[in-house]
Amino acid sequence: MKRNFINGAFMMLVLGGIFSSCNKAKSPKTGWAYNDRTNGGFQVFAKKHPAPGPGLVPVEGGTFVLGGSLNEDLQFDYNNIRRRVTVASFYMDETEVANTDWLEYLYWIKRTYPQEREMYYNALPDTLVWRQPLSYNEPYVDNYLRHPGYQDYPVVGVSWDQANDYCDWRTQRVNEEILRERGIITDWKTMSKSGKTGAGAAFNTDIYLNGQYRGAGIDGKHMPKDLNPAIKGQGGKAATRPARIEDGVLKQPYRLPSEAEWEYAALALAGNTQYENISDGKVYPWNGMGVRSPKKGTRGLILANFKRGAGDNMGTGGYLNDKADITAPVRSYPPNDFGLYNMAGNVNEWTGDTYRQLSYEDFEDFNPFRGNIYTNKRLANTDRGLLAKDKYGKPIKDLAKTSKKQKWSELNGQAATAAETNAANANPNQSAVIAANASGKAFTPDVRGYKDSVNSTLYGNTTLVNDHSKVYKGGSWNDRAYWLNPATRRFMDEEDTNAEVGFRCAMGMIGAAEINPSNKPHFRVKAQKSPKKIQL
Repeated sequence: MKRNFINGAFMMLVLGGIFSSCNKAKSPKTGWAYNDRTNGGFQVFAKKHPAPGPGLVPVEGGTFVLGGSLNEDLQFDYNNIRRRVTVASFYMDETEVANTDWLEYLYWIKRTYPQEREMYYNALPDTLVWRQPLSYNEPYVDNYLRHPGYQDYPVVGVSWDQANDYCDWRTQRVNEEILRERGIITDWKTMSKSGKTGAGAAFNTDIYLNGQYRGAGIDGKHMPKDLNPAIKGQGGKAATRPARIEDGVLKQPYRLPSEAEWEYAALALAGNTQYENISDGKVYPWNGMGVRSPKKGTRGLILANFKRGAGDNMGTGGYLNDKADITAPVRSYPPNDFGLYNMAGNVNEWTGDTYRQLSYEDFEDFNPFRGNIYTNKRLANTDRGLLAKDKYGKPIKDLAKTSKKQKWSELNGQAATAAETNAANANPNQSAVIAANASGKAFTPDVRGYKDSVNSTLYGNTTLVNDHSKVYKGGSWNDRAYWLNPATRRFMDEEDTNAEVGFRCAMGMIGAAEINPSNKPHFRVKAQKSPKKIQL
């Protein structure tokens, strides 16, 4: 009986091994098994749709008419000609960035870099934006940013440059949180005991992914397994490695939304769409032609925080209509059909775009955006691929030198390698291409003014528009209803601030564009076998 049991158990183990080897996902092009240490250990993770980062909601992209919701050009700017474009799916902040969010940012700077007074000072919003020569606003100057009564109100007095710095900081903190909570790098409790809270402990995603943020006191207890058989673990333990982009663990960078993304998200026409038919257009982020609620319980209430008329910022005492004298909490008023709050009124919001009057005519029709400045991360050591870092541990970025990938010899400033020479000889047209590139226009990494017909020498003389002019949209607590239309656009210098402009962040979506595929028709196709989930 005992022998039969042992034999049966042995057969089950053998069959289990056979089935597990048969079920292992393989490369459809080479036939090699994925995630197999015995054949080299190439790791492939189960395909998945990344979840949004903290504070973000998904916005399913699509086609829409940029500028299409605006019927009147009251200022005769002629700066939003209708143009059909497509916006890719992305994520966007549910609310505007609030004062508490900014105070968290300031606290981190002060705690991490206690000696860097300049860095802290440069991150401070300009609270003096509340001052008006003939208005008593000193209480807002002193209290709006820091008093708990305004903690969930949108931060203002923030320049376009400061908003971008916040987006970068937020990216690093979110990815650091992910890695510490998973134990891939040292968890918070262990780190706090070590006392490493100074500049040397600042995490940066690019530096981490390049393998320059690891070692004793940094590596966590639950790092991913390294299946490369050439890598040996220490102390008889399994070999480990840092997380990679291929693992799907880290989030994409936070950034300012493009002008097209912002307008698309504000309109939220998906709420009026069925089977690709838009039943009704919109003038504002809500349905209807007016600015008051039609619903029974809230009928007559204004749907956004704006200025109804001269001298009327909030309605009559005893029954305040929009409930706000200046800004309002970031979760005031009903959200639009994407679940986004205050996409009209409260504060205008910075976008990532550089302003040009005729950008709508110049844009590409997929992911339209003006403002690209192409950069490359500087290498401190080309042989080892080490990135150069500034004193804060961030990678140093230089303007790109070319629009294409450089050859190895160009990257290292050396003569052409034998492989490059052979490749050039194999392509007789290569010399002609090189000659054409040499005789053509030099590569320009700064394309903010691409297709701009205005001579740059006229900037500041006949026009206020230049490469530092940035678009803001949405209308504010001190604007009339006209500016609540998502198609309206204005600009301000990237270093300027005022009490009517704030911002929210966005994030690119990776993978499939469709957010909710359930209950929708799809073609049946043969699915490729996906690798099993690997423990990280």
